[in-house]
Amino acid sequence: MKSESPGRKIWKRFRQNRLSLFGLILILAAIFISFFFYLFIPDNTPYANRMSLALSNLSPGYEVRFIKIKRQAEDEPVSFLSEVFNGVKDSYTFIPVSDFRYDKENIIYKEFMGPGAASMPDQIIGLPEAMYILKRGHKPFVSGSGLSFVLSSGQLEKSAIDNLQKEFSDNNVVTKTFWLGTDRFGRDLLSRLLAGTRVTFGVGLIAVIISLFVGTLLGSLAGFFRGKVDQAVVWLINVVWSIPTLLLVIAITLVLGKGFEQVFIAVGLTMWVDVARIVRGQLFSVRELEFVSAGKALGFSAARIVSRHMLPNIMGPVLVIAAANFSTAILLEAGLSFLGIGAQPPTPSWGAMIKENYGYIIIPGSAHLAIFPGLAIMLLTMAFTFVANGLRDAMDSREQFSISG
Repeated sequence: MKSESPGRKIWKRFRQNRLSLFGLILILAAIFISFFFYLFIPDNTPYANRMSLALSNLSPGYEVRFIKIKRQAEDEPVSFLSEVFNGVKDSYTFIPVSDFRYDKENIIYKEFMGPGAASMPDQIIGLPEAMYILKRGHKPFVSGSGLSFVLSSGQLEKSAIDNLQKEFSDNNVVTKTFWLGTDRFGRDLLSRLLAGTRVTFGVGLIAVIISLFVGTLLGSLAGFFRGKVDQAVVWLINVVWSIPTLLLVIAITLVLGKGFEQVFIAVGLTMWVDVARIVRGQLFSVRELEFVSAGKALGFSAARIVSRHMLPNIMGPVLVIAAANFSTAILLEAGLSFLGIGAQPPTPSWGAMIKENYGYIIIPGSAHLAIFPGLAIMLLTMAFTFVANGLRDAMDSREQFSISG
């Protein structure tokens, strides 16, 4: 009979837990979104920060027609990696319109100012100015049955007015649907919500890595050397543990300053305590085993014995606490952003979105502005909790015995 590896057995037991598997799927989906959201969100500008006060607080599913007016500045080339990680700056100005029409070489439009708003006076812009980057000081002019204009490159272009109108209708008139509505600045809520996934995952991942490094280091020192080293580490653990976590994070953030980088450092430096306690306790039980004594007899250094022989044997509980700490980091980041000392605007953050919109909860038709980011925090936190519980059960020897029996 072919034997299964321990990792395969753990995975087999893990996937039998439906909630844990559901949590893992949610996490994988969130990881994919955090990397590639700029490629498919409606607003792929940096930080999903395209504003239009005329579109403030639109309800979910609202459709708006836009005309795209070419910005009179040369587009900068954007690589694929830059688009994935930074988004793309708008090369057009998006103007929401309630109506528009053509008058020969001009576009006459009424700007949309929101549902139920009074009609705005007509505004006029020329077709060439709306569609191309023109050379400064050279205005379009009618020549025969067409329109002539000079591009920024110095090239003289001539086109029939009917062709320009058709080209504008095909390429520069778009209808956008705001599936989750807009916030008070007219930004697409769906885009901001998906963009906030990267901030949440970035803070959670780096904070967990920092907490694992610090906690494993101090826990290993305490568990291997014992004595005064253990007493000093335990004293430090008790001191840090006695301070409320959020209060400690706020204190560290005030020292380091506001910003995205400061948040994950502050969160990571407050979560190492649980890791250190677990590592210390596990090393106490492993320290007296034969392979540790053999390593000492062979003259191996303490660092080699701990890093290459002891730590690999206790990684199960450490992985469980790391998964649990991830959900804690998400909540801490959201709390800091809500208080205004987390990721700074215009960086999208779920906690900051709740802060900006929590006043709308009591307003009919606008409560979704705070509910959607709250649901996102809840779902991702629950997902990591389910995964942590599933890992704990899958690695529990008593659970293994009951399943195999």
